[in-house]
Amino acid sequence: MIHADWFFALKNAMLPISDFMNQGGAVLWWLAAVVAISWLLVIERVLYIVLSFPKQSQHWIEQWQARRDHSSWYAQAIKQGWLSQAHDELMKNLNFIKVLVSICPMLGLLGTVTGMISVFDVMATMGSSDPKLMASGISLATLPTMAGMVAALAGMFAHSRLAKKCQLSEIKLEKALRSQR
Repeated sequence: MIHADWFFALKNAMLPISDFMNQGGAVLWWLAAVVAISWLLVIERVLYIVLSFPKQSQHWIEQWQARRDHSSWYAQAIKQGWLSQAHDELMKNLNFIKVLVSICPMLGLLGTVTGMISVFDVMATMGSSDPKLMASGISLATLPTMAGMVAALAGMFAHSRLAKKCQLSEIKLEKALRSQR
């Protein structure tokens, strides 16, 4: 009985989202897919920065402090290799997130174009400019644009915060490896 109640509550909660997506047309579904992928990558980066990187960073610091030689060319090459590996791991997927974020407004504009085509199609077929007939096309034109801009703004904010956190983590590791015992 509880399972059925949960299902109906979820179904009722999804109706407004489904209505919104249907009003925006097919482009809005593509935009939702791009946003979902970008946010999954953002979550993956946050989890890496919070959970995995501190352990790896601590491991490198312990290995560096356990070394007797810190000044030879070989020791410096090892340190630079670790820093390069840290940089690669920290920056992984950040460019892809940036690309996905920059696609969002473009998909919104594609929704605008398809919505306007729909409006002009109604005008051409019906031979009039009846506002009631054009309303669905105008909705198709405005909703994807708004959604694309909102998604891009949120994605830009998330990307810039992630990039800044990655840079700070990299600098912190470099400083820890620079210090002597």
